Amino acid sequence: MPLPISPIFILIVLLTAAAGYLAYTEIGNVRMSVFFFVIGGWIISLSLHEFGHALAAFIGGDKTVADKGYLTLNPLKYTHPVLSIVFPIIFLLLGGIPLPGGAVYINRSFLKNKWWQSFVSAAGPMGTVLSAVIFALPFLLYRGHFVVGYNFWAGLALLLFLQIVALFLNLLPIPGLDGFGILEPFLAPEILRLAYSVRRYTLFLLLALFMFTPFGNELMMRSLRVLMWIDESVAFLAVNGFEIFRFWS
Repeated sequence: MPLPISPIFILIVLLTAAAGYLAYTEIGNVRMSVFFFVIGGWIISLSLHEFGHALAAFIGGDKTVADKGYLTLNPLKYTHPVLSIVFPIIFLLLGGIPLPGGAVYINRSFLKNKWWQSFVSAAGPMGTVLSAVIFALPFLLYRGHFVVGYNFWAGLALLLFLQIVALFLNLLPIPGLDGFGILEPFLAPEILRLAYSVRRYTLFLLLALFMFTPFGNELMMRSLRVLMWIDESVAFLAVNGFEIFRFWS
């Protein structure tokens, strides 16, 4: 069955590349260019994350994901555009918190076994890792001072930083997140009943962790340390990238 890439996804990639070019060359409003570059890159990464779930499910036995358009990388096909795309972007705008989006609908009864169910949950974070690698490659290949095209490099560093934060968040063993989904097939029924009863509150739990505990700051600092493994300047670029991204501040 042919599974062409969605024209919508291709358009988003082209527009993101154009915004990156404008940010690099400093043509026009640079801060707006960085803003659209980061938003576009974030939507692309969300699409890759959801595509990871869908591809693993397809290989594992759930062929219905192809009929639902999940394998086309079209961000509008993934569960609920508001939960998967709009809400994460809103929280990104408000505080730089890359909240995970909703997952694709998988018919787990079609999957071959529990290990495949677990792998389907893990495949989303693998998509996030792929995005992180894509965003990290330019820094690994170019060992300059990032003076030329500074705004572009700052936006790219911010995108890389957001992938790392999102990966850590998604791997938390909290009901509704992929970290829990990886463990879910192997948990006892009584634990699952409790987990399902609190899953609807996951978003509020994450917000409470960020707002009322040191968790958010610790997560951000650890993510910045990961950037420092590449180059200390990349962490500095990410911090400045967020300031440039918030063009309204």
